[in-house]
Amino acid sequence: MTGTSPAVTTLTGEEPALQAVLLDMDGTLVATEDFWWDAEVEVFAELGHQLRDEWRQIVVGGPMSRSAGFLIEATAADIALDELSVLLNAKFTERLDKGVELMPGARRLLAELAAHRIPAALVSASHRSVVDRMLTWIGRENFALTVAGDELVRTKPHPDPYLIAARRLGADPARCAVVEDTATGVAAGEAAGCQVVAVPSVAPIEPKSGRTVVSSLEEVDLELLRSLIMVAR
Repeated sequence: MTGTSPAVTTLTGEEPALQAVLLDMDGTLVATEDFWWDAEVEVFAELGHQLRDEWRQIVVGGPMSRSAGFLIEATAADIALDELSVLLNAKFTERLDKGVELMPGARRLLAELAAHRIPAALVSASHRSVVDRMLTWIGRENFALTVAGDELVRTKPHPDPYLIAARRLGADPARCAVVEDTATGVAAGEAAGCQVVAVPSVAPIEPKSGRTVVSSLEEVDLELLRSLIMVAR
């Protein structure tokens, strides 16, 4: 876990209702979910296995250990999880080096948060090496801190990543907004007690009480995020 801004301060009960915004990375801020699936397809093809399209919705949004473990079991590939993880990360970063496209609305939202001095955290299930490389495209300066999946004992769908991010920002999880694109990430944010905005990428996410589902990050702005916290209080 790394902090990237000296402006992080402990928040108090006198602060505005919205204390922090915690954002997922792949599929939420950057259009990289295709990168992961393409890397998985390519690696398994080299191992002599063809991945089924329906498996994509199963592995999306999860930590490497879960997604890679599922694919090993599903294909009966003769490879260890650690070895496969190295291959997948290598294929993925090859694609990153060619450039990354931010999701529509991402740069505007990050700029709005910065302009209003709302702390933002990048909370990802990806490994630290991937997160750090991705920050080249997203902008390290946009985040008070970043949390990577391989730094935690438990990552999404467990609440730990979001609880840790909120704690390190000195924020109450109930006064944090989480922005996620997968059911796994949404489950993590909700389990942490945060207000969650779902922006589905690969697989649909069902709306329910206390969960806001939008079709694009362009619909997410500071006014919406603040309103969620106000309603929840």
